[in-house]
Amino acid sequence: MNLANALTYSHTLLKECVGPGATVIDATVGKGNDTVFLANLVGKSGHVIGFDIQQAALDATQQQLTLTGLSQQVTLHAVGHEQVAAYLDPETPVAAAIFNLGYLPGGDKQIITRPETTLRAIKALLPHLPRGGRLILVVYAGHPGGQAERQAVLDFCQQLPQKTYQVLQYGFINQIHTPPFLLAIERR
Repeated sequence: MNLANALTYSHTLLKECVGPGATVIDATVGKGNDTVFLANLVGKSGHVIGFDIQQAALDATQQQLTLTGLSQQVTLHAVGHEQVAAYLDPETPVAAAIFNLGYLPGGDKQIITRPETTLRAIKALLPHLPRGGRLILVVYAGHPGGQAERQAVLDFCQQLPQKTYQVLQYGFINQIHTPPFLLAIERR
């Protein structure tokens, strides 16, 4: 048995806090893998709200949802994740949110997540987490602009009050090519 990579471990952490009927956020829809995973977890009574600024990502995700019969519980928005507050009722608890920071695999490497928009989205989502709710960030930093976002997110997470949140960092430290790592913020 091998240690799980950051992306695989993100799904383990999500399974622990997301169940049928939950509302969850996929902040960076990408090719739809997390969206489909979350849609299965929340079931027909739950809701996945997904965000991506690239129409190709939304189209690929919609195709996956259609093929798996999971479209009913998912709403996709063609806006950046920094707009998440506009799509949430102030009283709606969000069991979990996931971000894959960086660029769309196989897409335009000039279109990347950015520190200011990512932090705005995180700050908007944290008040919606119930006790035990988790915000997961899979941080890919091996591209131009990635190190700045990595540092901004780490700095923000280190400043979160430990009485309210616990923050886990998980990743391999002896691999070449800047492997992704995971940050998990859990509300206490």
